[in-house]
Amino acid sequence: MISVEEAQARVLAMAGPVQIEEIALAQSAGRWLARPVAAKADQPPFDASAMDGYAVNGAADLGARFTVIGEAGAGHGFAGTLAPGQALRIFTGAPVPAGATGVVIQENIARDGDQITLTDAERGSNIRLRGADFPAGATLAPRRLRPADLALLAAMNLPRLPVARRPVLAILMTGDELAMPGETPRPDQIIASNGFALKAMAEAEGAEVRLLPIARDSEASLRQSFALAEGADIITTIGGASVGDHDLVGKIARDLGMAPAFWKIAMRPGKPLMAGRLGHAAMLGLPGNPVSAIVTGHLFLLPLIRAMQGDPAPLPVQAMARLTVDLPANGPRSHYMRARLTAEGITPFEKQDSSLLTILTEANALLLRPLGDGPQPAGALVPYLPL
Repeated sequence: MISVEEAQARVLAMAGPVQIEEIALAQSAGRWLARPVAAKADQPPFDASAMDGYAVNGAADLGARFTVIGEAGAGHGFAGTLAPGQALRIFTGAPVPAGATGVVIQENIARDGDQITLTDAERGSNIRLRGADFPAGATLAPRRLRPADLALLAAMNLPRLPVARRPVLAILMTGDELAMPGETPRPDQIIASNGFALKAMAEAEGAEVRLLPIARDSEASLRQSFALAEGADIITTIGGASVGDHDLVGKIARDLGMAPAFWKIAMRPGKPLMAGRLGHAAMLGLPGNPVSAIVTGHLFLLPLIRAMQGDPAPLPVQAMARLTVDLPANGPRSHYMRARLTAEGITPFEKQDSSLLTILTEANALLLRPLGDGPQPAGALVPYLPL
């Protein structure tokens, strides 16, 4: 068995170079910007008024008087130049006219006809200078694009963007014991559940997901299912990767030419994890137990999806919290315990059976017990992964 860290490194090594496509700005939310892009113009593109008021040419002192010679609004600039002692009615976002020394807010003005008098001294210019937000040529580095990034890119006048192509994930649930939700299972069957969680997890990270029909425990059914996964960037099987007589996934994958990266890792839940490359696809064989599949999905599948889109730090980020209970020594495998994180600290659930989905739905963290970790008292700082 290899460590979780070594297994993660081998999985990420299968990511390969990022494939790039160009899409419309309006369609790019949540996508990974594939390379730096540059602004086509200054923002703002001119000196702009930050307030509703009056642009003036002269000292904005208490009692100062100016003659109003026109008006400017957003999208409606004033073509002339202010001479000393002149003012222009101006609104937020309008270009500041040539000759203006500042903008006086309308609350500090008394107006009589075309004459204004300052009723209070203005302490700032109230002008947003050209290029104050960013100059032409300013770049945005690759990242997963958030709504605020889209606003910035729009202001940069970039209608189309180079983004990482979404990796295509084929999920293959295996086993004679499985029935799909809505079906009536036989007395010896259970409802398939893991694939739906993994599909949602992967889509949230940007993947396109194909949830394939359940493969039965026969070589013919598995070969047919692998054929349906043709063209996927990642093939993820669930179940059938252990050592039982009916666990055929590894055998069929090897028969089809899989180059193995590893099999079995020193962790719980999730020991019987398999990985390798099958043709152009990275393959992950996840355990069949629900919690094992979902936990290993967080640790291996999601980092692979992120890496395929250019994330330079795709692994989940550990945080630290204080234990609320005493814990005994850990064994020879890293243990990812379902836990609840609160303001008081982190508390592992008493039941850690890898078949209990109810516990996983109540957990908001995975408490990490390193392999060989000694007893930990309440109050000790321990690492965890947020869920």
